[in-house]
Amino acid sequence: MSGHGHGQERGPLSGPDEAWLTAIAQAAAGDAPAPLELLIEYLTLLADAAISGRRPREPELAVVRALGRRAAEQGVSAGEVVDLYLSAAWRMWRDLPEVVPYRDRDTVRASAEMVLRAVGEAVAVLVDSYQAAGHQMIRREESLRRELIDDLLRGEADVARMIERAEPFGLDLGRPHQVTLASPVSGMPDTDVAVGMLERAILDRFGDRDVLVATKDGMLVVLIPATGPPAARSPDDRDVGKFIHHALTRHRPGSSWCVATGRAYPGSYGVARSYEEARDALMFAERLHLDAPVIDAHDMLIYRVLGRDQAAITDLVGAVLSPLEQARGGAEPLLKTLGAYVDTGGVATESARRLNVSVRTVTYRLARVKALTGKDASDPAQRFTLQVAVLGARLLDWPSRPLPASG
Repeated sequence: MSGHGHGQERGPLSGPDEAWLTAIAQAAAGDAPAPLELLIEYLTLLADAAISGRRPREPELAVVRALGRRAAEQGVSAGEVVDLYLSAAWRMWRDLPEVVPYRDRDTVRASAEMVLRAVGEAVAVLVDSYQAAGHQMIRREESLRRELIDDLLRGEADVARMIERAEPFGLDLGRPHQVTLASPVSGMPDTDVAVGMLERAILDRFGDRDVLVATKDGMLVVLIPATGPPAARSPDDRDVGKFIHHALTRHRPGSSWCVATGRAYPGSYGVARSYEEARDALMFAERLHLDAPVIDAHDMLIYRVLGRDQAAITDLVGAVLSPLEQARGGAEPLLKTLGAYVDTGGVATESARRLNVSVRTVTYRLARVKALTGKDASDPAQRFTLQVAVLGARLLDWPSRPLPASG
């Protein structure tokens, strides 16, 4: 036989047809391109089918099944693997007349039928095995991703191990990162779809490194590299939140999301710190009934300071504002007026506009606040005490809820 692998390096096959099959494998691998090792046993299977006229045995198909798993693990695409097998099949069939002494057309026809059957069975087994291995790899990667996200957000103590685990996902934990949380206002809609869509949008915007998108506690979690210096408020922080909010609402028109972004910090502990800020910002936004769909954790810092010592803030609210409960109609009207007044920097006309009442009503209620609490909201020093007490009342949802018991 001429032109069939003379001078070729011998492969793992043994037997008289080794050089011929190795030459076919090398040529087909060059066409695909794909690793030569994915072909050798398959070509032996085809050659046996053509020459002996028998169908592939289960042990031979098991080898092909293992090759399918190997192809998936090596990152060879399914299309490339199928092209590889089909290319090898037609190359072998082209050479068979020189290898097999066919006596008549019936022998050729029978051999062709057996080769086609062998190709069909082998490719079917290969594709099924490839897909199963691919799904298993995806599940394993998703599991590793979830574990990594959970440990990062929790602040896993083994920093060296965290850096090692983050590297396959393209995360450089030496860089500053920030965490953005997106919480659906009414239940998590199409979690997997939302994660996939948001991940594509984030990758298009920020690139394919240092980015993770996952779910935790009913929220979407986005980890991205920071655009500003560590621990500083970047002008892009709010833009990141707006971008994510826009992507989510564009994906599902009519959906409602609340998005909060923590500040940027370096290291694995920085991820946990940014996550804590974003989570607290969402919690405070819910308690304070904020209408803003995008929240900057920087703007919530005062609430985080107040919220860290509930006993102290409860004592302040009780000592300063509880006398308002003696007013006719309860404390709520006076507290709302006081809140609007301190929020507007002590401008009665703007307070009246926000409350949709007259300026006279505002001044009357502020006078009642002064009479009941002994604090004058028009005095800058006393207004600060009232303002902090109002913030504390919002955090504690007072007077709708009774103040927590002290001690």
